[in-house]
Amino acid sequence: MERQVLLSEPEEAAALYRVLSRQPALSAACLGPEVTTQYGGRYRTVHTEWTQRDLERMENIRFCRQYLVFHDGDSVVFAGPAGNSVETRGELLSRESPSGAMKAVLRKAGSTGEEKQFLEVWEKNRKLKSFNLSALEKHGPVYEDDCFGCLSWSHSETHLLYVAEKKRPKAESFFQTKALDASGSDDEVARPKKSDQAIKGDQFLFYEDWGENMVSKGTPVLCVLDVESGNISVLEGVPESVSPGQAFWAPGDTGVVFTGWWHEPFRLGIRFCTNRRSALYYVDLTGGNCELLSDDSLAVTSPRLSPDQCRIVYLQFPSLVPHQQCGQLCLYDWYTRVTVVVVDVVPRQLGENFSGIYCSLLPLGCWSADSQRVVFDTAQRSRQGPQEDREEVGAGPEGPLDVVPHVASPLLQDLFAVDTQKGTVTPLTAGGSGGSWKLLTIDRDLMVAQFSTPSLPPCLKVGFLPPAGTEQEVVWVSLEEAEPIPDISWSIRVLQPPPEQENAQYGGPHSSFVTSWMLLSAMLCKMGFAVLLVNYRGSTGFGQDSILSLPGNVGSQDVKDVQFAVEQVLQEEHFDARRVALLGGSHGGFLSCHLIGQYPETYGACVVRNPVINIASMMGSTDIPDWCVVEAGHLYSSDCLPDPIVWCEMLNKSPIKYTPRVKTPVLLMLGQEDRRVPFKQGMEYYRALKARNVPVRLLLYPKSTHALSEVEVESDSFMNAVIWMCTHLGH
Repeated sequence: MERQVLLSEPEEAAALYRVLSRQPALSAACLGPEVTTQYGGRYRTVHTEWTQRDLERMENIRFCRQYLVFHDGDSVVFAGPAGNSVETRGELLSRESPSGAMKAVLRKAGSTGEEKQFLEVWEKNRKLKSFNLSALEKHGPVYEDDCFGCLSWSHSETHLLYVAEKKRPKAESFFQTKALDASGSDDEVARPKKSDQAIKGDQFLFYEDWGENMVSKGTPVLCVLDVESGNISVLEGVPESVSPGQAFWAPGDTGVVFTGWWHEPFRLGIRFCTNRRSALYYVDLTGGNCELLSDDSLAVTSPRLSPDQCRIVYLQFPSLVPHQQCGQLCLYDWYTRVTVVVVDVVPRQLGENFSGIYCSLLPLGCWSADSQRVVFDTAQRSRQGPQEDREEVGAGPEGPLDVVPHVASPLLQDLFAVDTQKGTVTPLTAGGSGGSWKLLTIDRDLMVAQFSTPSLPPCLKVGFLPPAGTEQEVVWVSLEEAEPIPDISWSIRVLQPPPEQENAQYGGPHSSFVTSWMLLSAMLCKMGFAVLLVNYRGSTGFGQDSILSLPGNVGSQDVKDVQFAVEQVLQEEHFDARRVALLGGSHGGFLSCHLIGQYPETYGACVVRNPVINIASMMGSTDIPDWCVVEAGHLYSSDCLPDPIVWCEMLNKSPIKYTPRVKTPVLLMLGQEDRRVPFKQGMEYYRALKARNVPVRLLLYPKSTHALSEVEVESDSFMNAVIWMCTHLGH
């Protein structure tokens, strides 16, 4: 980063944030049916959905835009936008029917607190049907999340399948006043009980949910809407011990395939956790029989049916180990009932080879037209080497927000094609400009993807998947280019830990930073900071061994890796070592608080968002107690409490242990509705620092969750972070 002067006024920082925060983010894309013009040309419509921060309304808005892609069968002839963007207010889910003739839309409407859900069916230029799901009272709110939620057309296009919260029985006070019946009698015993009669004593009954960002979702059910009659059925046959989701219609519409997550003896937080015990099921619509299709001792996610309706691919992970890890790509043959592992777990990357699958979901559209290949994106160690001249987010250093960065090598996010018959994995985007890719969908071999870099906001590209064996010859065409942000340069560094810090067993919260667009990093660079994003050992993208090296070594290995990276970059770039700040959230906040305790002379300011402070005290209040035990180096079991030795180890690996050594000014930003790292963690640290006269400030956001991603909260926390760092580092 070349700029040397920090912006002097908060107003200037706010103006810069206002400009950069307008950059929209792609959230989804789908392809319409192929159309042949009267002149013989062929084209397809690309329907895209975006989100953007609206600082005036203080909310994230959603809008759609359509593009036309003219092609000659296997290559794009022309592509470009068709019309302007339109806000899709109230739209929660949408899905086109298999033929493209109809579209289903789940929409919310009404005032806050009285919102209703409608399921609409659109045909060409009109709304064909609209069903008030809230008024029908067959179930609770429909799930729109990407964990359980789905909206699936039957192959015959006559029924819609979705997931909703199970209807809860009515409850009332023991002293509820009853209206008299027509005879004037209030004798409840004399009247027959109604099936939906309110239950006394259950008014405050506790219902479990699935944790952070899933607080209203606890007991999902599979629901089917008959589009013609409007009848809704809640499917029977799902085992009582599992929660169903990610459902789709089986071949021939004979039943439904779904992922079922175990919720006994109790639910654990599921967001960002690929290790929750789950399996693949098939429920027959005629007899209600339910069949297990996969190993029920592991964790599975995102089953996807091939175009020929013969095969299902899905991701599979070990259960109750690190939350994010290297997965297997499995294939289930519908007719032979045989399951094979197409791509196995990769212990460690060898040379330029593929380092494994680290995505938590496959795109809804991921199959090639020949039903033989599957396309996906995943984080990968760079195959192009650090010597290549690239751009880089510059500053000093930032720990991750729910991202657990590897001090060994750079990470890209690339697209890959897997031949499900041969098991070969072929990169589709390697050798490019060093940015990161995300597959949005593929249909009839036309791929829609997103590309970005730390200095380039997301842009939309399309390209045809070449025939098997020639996948690396993809020709990408931009539907609409994004403008690079000037004055931001970035590069990739490869750092090797010193010999005394090597992990002899493995050699190397588990996620990673990739070379993609990040608003916060871009903002800091434009303000004159240099930003260092560290992928320490334990990050995804480097092989399973790297991930397994961290449990039992948190608070030590990850902390030393970040400190080593900071010292190396300060030395190589000749930055002012007296003006280094830390900025991190979640496990990144855990690292930041460790660093100012273990290396108090290095850092002049520290800003942390919902940090893990005391693993031992967090275990009893978080939605992921297994994380506390596993990261401390032990096996988690739901039926027993840790013994005193484990409690002691969790405490010793926590930042709270090093509080007496802290002298760095600390800004704490906490979400009061955080279920993952409850805000009492930050409060514990705040009081410990106040007692020792360390400069500390606490911002408590009353309605915010773990990510602090609400527009009002994100913008406020950014401004406060900038002011805090500038104040304590000096201009």
